[in-house]
Amino acid sequence: MKVILNKDLNPLGEEGDVREVAKGYARNYLFPRGIALPYTESTVRLFESRREEIEARKAAKRQDAAGLREKLEALEMVITMPAGANGKLYGAVTTQLVSEELAKLGYPTERKKIELAGNSIKAVGKFRAAVKLYESASAEITITVQAQEIKTETRSASSARRGRRRDEDGETPDAAAVTGEEAEPPVGEDAGSSAPEAAPDAPETAPREAAAQEAAG
Repeated sequence: MKVILNKDLNPLGEEGDVREVAKGYARNYLFPRGIALPYTESTVRLFESRREEIEARKAAKRQDAAGLREKLEALEMVITMPAGANGKLYGAVTTQLVSEELAKLGYPTERKKIELAGNSIKAVGKFRAAVKLYESASAEITITVQAQEIKTETRSASSARRGRRRDEDGETPDAAAVTGEEAEPPVGEDAGSSAPEAAPDAPETAPREAAAQEAAG
């Protein structure tokens, strides 16, 4: 079915373009939303009367695209990714990731408008990507992919973690081995000394006998 677009609809076309579409698509989607009108003599005359207006809008879009191209090509996009010693990434820089980075920089761009060689970047280095703008215009951006620094564990932290694992397995290390100090001997078991024995209580019979003699005398 032939229709005339009343609004821009990516990727179908722009306002004023004539397109062939499925009848169901036109009747269920394009016509109810005012995106397109049936291609008839009356609609053709309507768009002819709007031709200058439509062309003026297209000229403004071309101008905007030219300005955007200059800004994008001046960008220095840096993306940090985990990578091995050989520079190979643990993952990949995709068009989706580039789209997200462009949005962060203030240039929201659809993923499908970005072109990467091989569809992704899998190593550190400097690369180029093309961003489609308006009509046949496009911008070439530079992407620098750098390796993310990965911190290594210290020896003491690794040893402590091994000690915790031994504890969890039921093998509790000796206290002296852990602290490096000599263990104190148990009280009363020191081979070199012995605690003095307490003296027996003095008998209490003598004072009682003296009191008895005084009473008798």
